[in-house]
Amino acid sequence: MSTPRFLTLPSGVRRTFAETSRGRFAALEALPGSGVPERWPALLVPGFTGSKEDFLSVLQTLAASGRRVLAIDLRGQYESPAGTGPESYTRAALGADVAALAAYLGADGDVPVHLVGHSFGGLVTRETVLSRAARVASFTLMSSGPGALTGPSADKALLLRDSIPQLGMEQIWSLALEPDAVGRGVPPEIVAFLKARTLGNCETGLTTMATELTSCPDRVDELAKFMADEGLRTLVLYGEDDDVWDPRAQAAMAEALGAEKVVIPSAAHSPAVDAPETTATALTDFWAAAERALR
Repeated sequence: MSTPRFLTLPSGVRRTFAETSRGRFAALEALPGSGVPERWPALLVPGFTGSKEDFLSVLQTLAASGRRVLAIDLRGQYESPAGTGPESYTRAALGADVAALAAYLGADGDVPVHLVGHSFGGLVTRETVLSRAARVASFTLMSSGPGALTGPSADKALLLRDSIPQLGMEQIWSLALEPDAVGRGVPPEIVAFLKARTLGNCETGLTTMATELTSCPDRVDELAKFMADEGLRTLVLYGEDDDVWDPRAQAAMAEALGAEKVVIPSAAHSPAVDAPETTATALTDFWAAAERALR
């Protein structure tokens, strides 16, 4: 669970809702100081149990480079409305939601969008890219992997999935998640936010996404071919101490893709939280290079 360091919105960042062809999605929107974007926009997609607030520390810096930046809650996450059933939360369905958000942000496809997916969000946005349903300026896999999550983190996701029907999220929060947050010394106002986010998540969404996260096929070869055919620039960015996706697997994925790679020092699974300035600089440099190549 990503834990933001603060909740106060920086200057130029506001809470909003994106009205798309696939429904309404809660978002944090950042604009440059002038209020007039001069560069292509960026769409930031969170991971399993995450939310738009996972990107709060980088939004102002990303927008300062002259672009509109949108961080969203996926369908059924925190403040975004829930879907109609489990089929709303497959990687393909969520990827179609992201395509609709990219169309919203990119003026119905007139403007290409820089797409960033964190953790499970990386698997979702990969579906968006491979479906060719959005006009993508560049693609960043942040702390994500080539296929299904494995190891202790996968065990935790499956335990959560299997516990929800028996206990419900309120009991899971009270029995496990709240004591963990308090034990880590998380400030009370952040604990209150984590509770609101946890209980705001759709339980059907959580159980379905947990299954998707732990059963996703490896699509690296497909993505590599797509990159070569379409000339799509891709960045693999992760913390050197990532404790969810094995850094070695992410490095191997970057090599197989022929993608650019940035390893963020002193960061774990959430580099946008752990090292926001370094992460924001890496993203803006990558986006600027992609724009120069495409213009």
